[in-house]
Amino acid sequence: MSRSSSTISKVKFVATASTVAALCAVLVGCIVGGEDVLISRASASPVEQTMMPGRGITVYAAGDIADCGKLKPEASGAAKTAGIIEEGSASDKNAVVLALGDIAYPTGLLADFTDCYDPTWGRFKNRTYPAPGNHEYYTPAAVGYYTYFGSIAGPARRGYYSIDLGKWHIVSLNSNLTSTAQLQLQLDWLKTDLAEHPVHCTLAYWHHPLYSSGGHGNNDRMADLWQVLQDGGVDIVLSGHDHDYERFAPQDAHSKRDDAHGIRQFVVGTGGAHLTPFLFQRPNSEVRDNSTAGVLRLTLKEAGYEWEFIPVTGGSFTDRGAALCH
Repeated sequence: MSRSSSTISKVKFVATASTVAALCAVLVGCIVGGEDVLISRASASPVEQTMMPGRGITVYAAGDIADCGKLKPEASGAAKTAGIIEEGSASDKNAVVLALGDIAYPTGLLADFTDCYDPTWGRFKNRTYPAPGNHEYYTPAAVGYYTYFGSIAGPARRGYYSIDLGKWHIVSLNSNLTSTAQLQLQLDWLKTDLAEHPVHCTLAYWHHPLYSSGGHGNNDRMADLWQVLQDGGVDIVLSGHDHDYERFAPQDAHSKRDDAHGIRQFVVGTGGAHLTPFLFQRPNSEVRDNSTAGVLRLTLKEAGYEWEFIPVTGGSFTDRGAALCH
């Protein structure tokens, strides 16, 4: 797959917001937050607005969303994160939603979707592209998930598909497949799909992260897919599963940082279910938080992307940045 040779300029110093803003305007792709440009979060927002020209396509993403627990849907965590999307969509009716698995708790029954997910995130169903999680498969064959989403979830219950958003190619994968035959079919499909879409910028997402500092840890079963994605020049991977937010530096399928060809992964298991603790910090983990539910907002532009983690009302953590595609 052909790719641009553009790379991201890295800056490592402490500076005032005004200095960084001027520098970012020139470099178009320096990273704010984490370990690259050290400025306060309060001053990061205006810097981001100078990074890349053009409006781009807005994508909201999170997993681990609607829990049919003791709270009524209107008072649940899913309702609070849905409020973020609803507020943002007031000025952008075309914003897309990616649901990163474990969409309806506890067991992914159709009733879990209709009673708990539909009153909250279901408001965006006509512009949502889901990936299944393990809780969906607590119902045999994830029948509740596939019945609720229908053709939106891709062909005939296999759980993977792709779409195009503007200049970007978007790939939804199924991390719940376990048999060798199923895994190989998905892998072969992915190779063909990427070869047929030689675009400059690509995003992939599924439920179980290859890399995670959370309680579930790394999921090595996804390493083969990661290698195919990296060989195809994919830029971003989104996952959920661990109920926290974590951003990684670009890396390969062997946990080695690779700024030129690696993939940046975001774990966004903050869609509304209860939050869980981190255990061991994984290599290349740049930012972590498990203090607040929230949604990752991506702005997909022709040559790169901007990201912002938006917390629910009352949450103080956020994370912002931008990067060029490979």
